[in-house]
Amino acid sequence: METSGQPALLVAPDKFRGTATAREVAEAVAAAAGELGWRSTELPLSDGGEGLLEAFGGPNRATVVTGPLGDPVTARWRFDRGLAVVESAEASGLLHAGGAEGNDPVAATSRGTGELLAEALAAGAREVVVGLGGTACTDGGRGAWEVLREAGRSPFGGTTVTVCADVGTRYLDAAAVFGPQKGATPAQVEELAERLVRLRDRLAAEHGRDPQEVAGSGAAGGLGGALAVLGARVVSGFDHVADRLGLDDHVARADLVVTGEGRLDASSFAGKVVGGVVARAQAAGRPVAVVVGDRDADAVVPVPVRSLVADHGRAAAMADTLGCLRATAGRLLSGAAGNR
Repeated sequence: METSGQPALLVAPDKFRGTATAREVAEAVAAAAGELGWRSTELPLSDGGEGLLEAFGGPNRATVVTGPLGDPVTARWRFDRGLAVVESAEASGLLHAGGAEGNDPVAATSRGTGELLAEALAAGAREVVVGLGGTACTDGGRGAWEVLREAGRSPFGGTTVTVCADVGTRYLDAAAVFGPQKGATPAQVEELAERLVRLRDRLAAEHGRDPQEVAGSGAAGGLGGALAVLGARVVSGFDHVADRLGLDDHVARADLVVTGEGRLDASSFAGKVVGGVVARAQAAGRPVAVVVGDRDADAVVPVPVRSLVADHGRAAAMADTLGCLRATAGRLLSGAAGNR
């Protein structure tokens, strides 16, 4: 904890999806804090979905791979000192398919993610961190699996592959849980679920490991399970990123922790950044506050929450997210400073 008289702030947010990256959010809050005399540490975080690349320093490579609907897409990734970081959304993302409305949820493939992972392995990565989230596919990871199995029964060799998931959903539940979000009709959800059963049996028979037994194996439409049977380790994305970036040490040195995300809802406290930061700050005995774009009325959290929509109105918040963030953070920190 800061003892020099200048209060120490840790800004550890998630992205505001569609409006601001986690880094932009951290910079906006820190700017407001600086005007009020706080010394800030910016620590953009991710739960393993979109934003994972940024949390590790941003992309520095790009590879053309097969997009979710078969068209080529350019997928960004990171390779630095033997560590590769890839996001499934970069290769197989729902945005590449035109959102749920433009997606073909039955045909959508994870093949591009497999190609991106193969590229990282070919580059000589000793460790690969794979972020799951934001994909168009519910193919059980078949597309990625087919690419990687061409390299052999154990395609990862001596490379450690860690798969970051923000959900505990199991393999056979992927269609019911995520299919509708990707544009699947009830009939298509049933078709996808039946296909997952067949692929699960094949994966278990060929690799001697049942993907259904792995927590998080249903993430990214079952991609987590396919990578798990090939030898990857599926973990909590938030915990992995937080531990790699030293979140607990930063929390211990802060007088106040601020986190945030685009919309606060019940899922915010189930493997997501906001819930994870709040829990770790409270465990360390540090005050913590949350800044969000908007919040569900039934999202209850026992810490101060400031909403851009509540402070500035929906139109203003969407038109100038970063400006509203600075103003809202300023109000929050003014009150916090007064209570020190």
